[in-house]
Amino acid sequence: MASAYGNGFAVPATKDAGSSIAQAGFTITTHKLPILKAGPIEQMAEKLGISPPEMIFGDNAIRIEHAKSGWSIEFNAFDALDRVDKTGNSMLKVSYSKEWQKNREHVQEEIKEVVKPFDWSYSTDYKGTVTSAEGGNEFEPSENQIPLALLQRRDPILLFDDVMLYEDELADNGITLLSCKIRVMPARLLLLSRFFMRLDDVLFRIRDTRIYVEFATGEIIREYTAREEKYETVRQKLAITREDVPAIMRDPNRLVDLLSIVEQTRESSTLK
Repeated sequence: MASAYGNGFAVPATKDAGSSIAQAGFTITTHKLPILKAGPIEQMAEKLGISPPEMIFGDNAIRIEHAKSGWSIEFNAFDALDRVDKTGNSMLKVSYSKEWQKNREHVQEEIKEVVKPFDWSYSTDYKGTVTSAEGGNEFEPSENQIPLALLQRRDPILLFDDVMLYEDELADNGITLLSCKIRVMPARLLLLSRFFMRLDDVLFRIRDTRIYVEFATGEIIREYTAREEKYETVRQKLAITREDVPAIMRDPNRLVDLLSIVEQTRESSTLK
């Protein structure tokens, strides 16, 4: 597993602004450190085989561990970027791609790599990096839904954190970013990993991975939902409102219900 602290990159001496909590046999840890500098970026680019995003928080991560079963799930930038299409088959074939490549020529020279075509929007279907004891605690397809009613209760929040993994402005023609939020309550937790992309005049894309843990039963539910919509379709939907359209177009929380679901999967596992 290539994790934020296990991928061969040096751990910086900078103070970690993350948090950690133990609850009902689970340990939840977040790491929040500055953007990677040139050396670690070069190492990451060589391992990934693609040019890196403009902003990589390669030492950031969120990790949920269950010591008794040996199960854990982690969200980190390296593993997310390793899920980006490196064949170029999924690359958005628009005029901006040439501009993006031109803007990255100096990066490619710095890392001295011959970078093959790849999805320059850094779109990822990353659902987290899972570690489990051999032959146990694997996710299986499930119809169990995340219990929204329980999450809407006014339970105390023991830990909340928002961790950025990477971001890129797509040659000033939009934005792509991956971030994770986690909320831990006394009886359960919810993690949301969200990939958001806006390519101006072309496409909106949101890919959400939710991890729900019920501490008392050890049940883990993983739900993945991918949404997309044409830029012009979203613009027309927003045009009939009296709200600040440019601001909404930068806010995935406001956009998510305007995009069509193109893929959805649900899995579960029960830890013992």
